[in-house]
Amino acid sequence: MMSNFTTNSQTRRSFLRAGASILALPFLETMADAAATTTEPPKRMVFLGTGFGFTKDTFYPDKDGRFSEIGLTNGLESLTRHQDDITMVSHLTNLGASNPHGGSVSYLTGANVAGTPGKRFFNSISCDQVAAQHLGKNTRFQSLSLSANESDGGQNSGHGPGLSLSWDESGNPIPGIKRPLDLFRTLFANPGDTRAELDARLRKQQSILDIVKVGGGGMNKHLSKRDQQKLDEYFNGIRQIEQGLERQARWADIPKPDAPFDEPGSGLTGEDEIKMMYDMIIIAMQTDSTRVISYRQPVCSVLEGMGIGLKAHSLSHYGFSEPRKSASQRRDQKTTELLAHFIDRLKTAKDIDGSRLYDNCIVSFGTNLRSGHELRDVPAIVTGGGAKNLKHGHHIILPKEDTPLANYWLTLMQQAGVPIERFSHSTGTTSEILT
Repeated sequence: MMSNFTTNSQTRRSFLRAGASILALPFLETMADAAATTTEPPKRMVFLGTGFGFTKDTFYPDKDGRFSEIGLTNGLESLTRHQDDITMVSHLTNLGASNPHGGSVSYLTGANVAGTPGKRFFNSISCDQVAAQHLGKNTRFQSLSLSANESDGGQNSGHGPGLSLSWDESGNPIPGIKRPLDLFRTLFANPGDTRAELDARLRKQQSILDIVKVGGGGMNKHLSKRDQQKLDEYFNGIRQIEQGLERQARWADIPKPDAPFDEPGSGLTGEDEIKMMYDMIIIAMQTDSTRVISYRQPVCSVLEGMGIGLKAHSLSHYGFSEPRKSASQRRDQKTTELLAHFIDRLKTAKDIDGSRLYDNCIVSFGTNLRSGHELRDVPAIVTGGGAKNLKHGHHIILPKEDTPLANYWLTLMQQAGVPIERFSHSTGTTSEILT
């Protein structure tokens, strides 16, 4: 049964109005480290991936400059009220991307997944996970990886292989939380959970892991080089699961925040799914449950909700059809409308010091694909006050075509305080986007 929160728009509006003040408290109640004694809010990073690209002629600006002077394109006009707070960057290319149907597979990693000698597919760590290693040390969840509640596994949505936008340090896909209901149950306290029940679950997980380790450890050591690599990846995966269990045990005595609304319905899709995920992303950051989030967004279900009978892949081939081009433009507008809604929510939500949550976040929005199956000059929009030195309100055309997308990720991570000098195939930072 759908919850009252989901189905009753008045209830939802009341929650959104009240949420800014209500949700500051759980942060203070649940913090387990020294950050609880300070009023300095932490930096957060949110990575949003959209699958396929956008309509070439009506989404991308062709002039460099302030949006207040050059104006917004048809595809961006939903962001008009935030035009002084968004930055769009052109001439970025993910040098590792080689899959014209994979708008997400190496979006945050920069890896050439098909170009590693001796391996049919090999990815590397995604930038959200690099950021999480530094920003998420003292939170319940080092990061949250969210995905889409769509049946095609992302292939028809342009996302490509993978389970979310996130990949671990061994280049393995990180499963994404697909439904708002599952995210709700991850974030909030379950009244039926006792410490004894949690301990029992952890012991059971550890017992299963021990069996798996014994099975792997007893394998023949005289393996081929390729099989040895597979075995190394296997044990790396086990170590990461063990680290996750250790983290759960450390946080077992720290209560989760109470949910500020009822469970969302299990059948949310499309626009409703995205809005609910956005609302819970806000809460996850307000309660400091995590500081790094990636979200591989649904595409096909959004089109279905708009009454568009085409799959995203078919829609990307809009060049020979005016009706398809019109549908593509409508999809662009809906996508940026939802982004504008998320920015609205970030600006009204309060952080621990009473400031806007928006002022402490860096939110990136984009994909590996520009338009159709084009891999060069990909869409890149960033917002949030967490990047203090960012040139807000500008469309910036970088002087060098095919500037590595990894340079952009490196710049944003440095703005969030992540102490790194290089990421993936980066050749430097994109200093042009900074003041």
